[in-house]
Amino acid sequence: MSAPPLSPSSLARPRVLLLGALVSGALFSLHAGCGGDSTPPESKQIHVQLLAFNDFHGNLEPPTGSNGTLPTAGEDGGTVNVNAGGAAHFAAHIEQLRAQNPNTVVVAAGDLIGASPLVSGIFHDEPTVAVLNQIGLDITSVGNHEFDDGRDELLRMQNGGCHPVDGCQSGESFSGAKFKYLSANVFTNTATRETLLPAYEIREFEGVKVAFIGMTLEGTPGIVNPTGIAGLSFQDEADTVNALVPGLKAQGVEAIVVLIHEGGYPAVKLYDDCQGVSGPILDIVSRLDPEVDFIHSGHTHEAYNCVIDGRRVTSASSFGRAISQVDLVLDTGTKDVVSVEARNHIVTRDAANPTVDTMVKDYVTRAAPLANRVIGQTPVDLKMPPRTTIPTGQSGESLLGNAIADAFLEATRDPDKGGAVIAVTNPGGVRADIPAGNITYGQAFTVQPFSNSVTTVTLTGAQIHEMLEQQFQGANTRILQVSAGFSYSWSVSAPMGKKVDPASIRLNGVPLDPAATYRVTETNYLAAGGDGFSVFTQGQELRTGPIDLDAFAAYLEAHNPLTPPTDKRITVLP
Repeated sequence: MSAPPLSPSSLARPRVLLLGALVSGALFSLHAGCGGDSTPPESKQIHVQLLAFNDFHGNLEPPTGSNGTLPTAGEDGGTVNVNAGGAAHFAAHIEQLRAQNPNTVVVAAGDLIGASPLVSGIFHDEPTVAVLNQIGLDITSVGNHEFDDGRDELLRMQNGGCHPVDGCQSGESFSGAKFKYLSANVFTNTATRETLLPAYEIREFEGVKVAFIGMTLEGTPGIVNPTGIAGLSFQDEADTVNALVPGLKAQGVEAIVVLIHEGGYPAVKLYDDCQGVSGPILDIVSRLDPEVDFIHSGHTHEAYNCVIDGRRVTSASSFGRAISQVDLVLDTGTKDVVSVEARNHIVTRDAANPTVDTMVKDYVTRAAPLANRVIGQTPVDLKMPPRTTIPTGQSGESLLGNAIADAFLEATRDPDKGGAVIAVTNPGGVRADIPAGNITYGQAFTVQPFSNSVTTVTLTGAQIHEMLEQQFQGANTRILQVSAGFSYSWSVSAPMGKKVDPASIRLNGVPLDPAATYRVTETNYLAAGGDGFSVFTQGQELRTGPIDLDAFAAYLEAHNPLTPPTDKRITVLP
């Protein structure tokens, strides 16, 4: 759905009133002074503009391929893909929209960093934070990818300081985010409701308070390294919001905005529409307290502009390709929201902010010597594996996944490096395709941006069977990519827990012995039980090896040109 152009009738510059949360036991507040006339002013409506986005993922340069376009309706009833994204273009669009209403707050719904291209990721995403500071982001919720490197690194992103391993890469200390990270449902102590970061921020517009609540994906523990979030509890999103509402109302807040890192999936992919939306956001919104007025969502990388359960819900795609422009109309008498309208805009590439453009080019120049180094060559496209939904008739195996698993095995096969006989990697850890031709270090980085360590553990044959069964988790199917010499079959129709025939599991053609032990290599993410593969936590004699990217790069250099691993390792049965 779309709205008419925003035309505020009354403008006022906002002020921060309160950052609300128990952070390490302390209540942070920024109270502005009060004053005013004893005679109540006449009630009027004021327009507050929210400019919202999500899932930026460090895409400072314009993203390429299908990640660099958004579909819009064509004249013939079909769709036309429009090139979109790039931080300098994104900044120009924010600047143009902000000019329509000085009463503007720029907000986001998480995953602004993490799984980033090399130009940001190689500098631990400090460039993205610096660029978002320059653009003028005010508030963001925390996504699951903000936890990729653990809680301490997230806090460094907020507070600044040099990286604990690589130090001050720019030659001076990283100053941190000028914007506020919010995460209401991530607790350091559930009994006292202490949160890792503030739960909300209150801003005031002509005496009307608006609360912005930040919400992290409840399922984060299943998709990040568990060791980095030890001691944290991730609670239900709707329940957490609802528990905050009475306290906010006690402070005189009637207008509530939720920035949530969870979303939906539209059946028709149009950037400013809402056709057949499904997914977790429907249940969450339906359970939110009626006092919640507007929700900006993320995580699914989709663009939509919906009314769900009577409330406006938006999402702005990903990688800086879209912006949700929201007109929040407030009443100074009731202190509540009168109406909410929204329109999604494509971040076209017809204008660029010169300051941000210069910043990005500087980071690209600094990263170029490493990014452009050719480390291999492939005669065919190396396609990434499907993530959680396996297309009909496919096994989930992929050329790129096979190559990475082979690289892990080669890096850990020697007895003094782990003694591995099998290697696996999770599909979610493989982030992009590699086209035929020369392979650069920058491309390899884009494929594996997480800097996970390759680790080797001892598992029994029975535990390896359990590992394969754990690939099938309800609606999600995560097929591990496996190394050469390892093979098995799984059945589409078989019930959960019996998808894999134990007799089909073979190593170099020999059936696995359930009682025997085998050295298996994976990433430290999987070793800690990531993606629901809890069986890895039972592994014995853990041995840590190189970073996953380093193992892959070394493999490509040693096998240049690459002979694509076309052997059939996984067989799918009816």
